[in-house]
Amino acid sequence: MAEKLSDLPMVKDRVFLAAVGVFLLATAVILTALFFEHIMKYQPCELCFLQRKPWYFTVSFGLLMVFFASKGETWVRYGLMLIGVVLLISAGLGAWHAGIEWKWWPGPASCTSGGGLQLGTLPDLNQRVVLCDEAPFRFLGLSFAGWNFVMSLIGAGIAFWGAFDNRKA
Repeated sequence: MAEKLSDLPMVKDRVFLAAVGVFLLATAVILTALFFEHIMKYQPCELCFLQRKPWYFTVSFGLLMVFFASKGETWVRYGLMLIGVVLLISAGLGAWHAGIEWKWWPGPASCTSGGGLQLGTLPDLNQRVVLCDEAPFRFLGLSFAGWNFVMSLIGAGIAFWGAFDNRKA
């Protein structure tokens, strides 16, 4: 039995460490989003919900990559590449949403303050509309969308770091 965690062979494997890293990061991002939604009562807009989808994928697929990387499967690199691409798409969604919040470009008419009514449709007056172009909270100058951009780039970097490990065939 290994005396220290660092004595385990899988801990020295960059592919395994990257899989664990993206899984833990994705889990932390989703738990943070759910905390702010359900505990702090910040209601997400439709773009916020859209930005969660890559993270849900990364949690589930990342857990599979951790399992197979712990077994020494070399094809896990391709799974990490896929996670990296998904998280780059997530970064793009975060940048797009943050740009909408900063009024750099228009957002979808369905969730921006300039949207207005469509001819022949009436809004559901029982449902509160959460606008995509208004950031309800900022931390260190970044909204939730801005932080999604940053965390997505970090996650993609971790995934590609493991995917392009040239030390093992």
